[in-house]
Amino acid sequence: MEKKYSLGLYEKAMPSELSWEEKLLSAKAAGYDFMEISIDETEEKLSRLNMPLKERQQLILTMHKIGIPIRTMCLSGHRKYPLGSSNPAIRARGMEIMDKAIRLADDLGVRIIQLAGYDVYYEESSVETKKLFLENLKEAVRLAGCVGISLGFETMETEFMNTVEKAMKYVTLVNSSYLQIYPDIGNLTNAACIYKNDTLEDLELGRGHLLAMHLKETVPGKFREIPYGTGHVAFEEAINKAWEMQVRKFVTEFWYMGNSDWQEDLTSACEKFSKILDRME
Repeated sequence: MEKKYSLGLYEKAMPSELSWEEKLLSAKAAGYDFMEISIDETEEKLSRLNMPLKERQQLILTMHKIGIPIRTMCLSGHRKYPLGSSNPAIRARGMEIMDKAIRLADDLGVRIIQLAGYDVYYEESSVETKKLFLENLKEAVRLAGCVGISLGFETMETEFMNTVEKAMKYVTLVNSSYLQIYPDIGNLTNAACIYKNDTLEDLELGRGHLLAMHLKETVPGKFREIPYGTGHVAFEEAINKAWEMQVRKFVTEFWYMGNSDWQEDLTSACEKFSKILDRME
């Protein structure tokens, strides 16, 4: 029987020195349905946006050969080059990254680009940075709409957009079917601790606007590299809620931290969440 959902693997869960073929093989061997490519703020990852056509074609052939595609993109490069920066050169670089990311996604068959919910990161937020962010966001959505790719806000670890409610403000202001929300349940859980609110109620505020969900473990005040089962995220309840809201695409977000048994970690995470998702009706 055909699966009723798709479960993806975040690229950084594997050693960075692996080739694309090795990464795709590892993801498939662990039981995943697709992979999420990372375009972060490092020059190594940003250079992927200039990937030559032959390399793009080779990657597509590799996906077909292995039998597992890259279908989502985590675009966190805007942390260094935010769309709302008060520096025109940084803003311009942010828009260049956006344009090239959309083109790369279109070439590779990526359906969803996860956008970092920051107006700025390394400078102080202001009325002006928020205004510039919205202005450039509208242009980004126009570019994505031209090729039919969906942009989804990641709910972040900073005050600007750490809840679905805050992300919905910009979804409403832009008012395009090509801008939605791709929440991170770990970040939402931490935000709920700060605001003393209910994570599931916050998710409900995005009904009809959730594209997928990042399944990430966190503990209060810490947002990265927390092993599954050692944090405070109520994954089963969150997945139940997302499922009821028609979300069918999920990605396990965790990090390779130099351990020799990383392949077992891939399999373990896939099995953990497949068991929950297989119970959904």
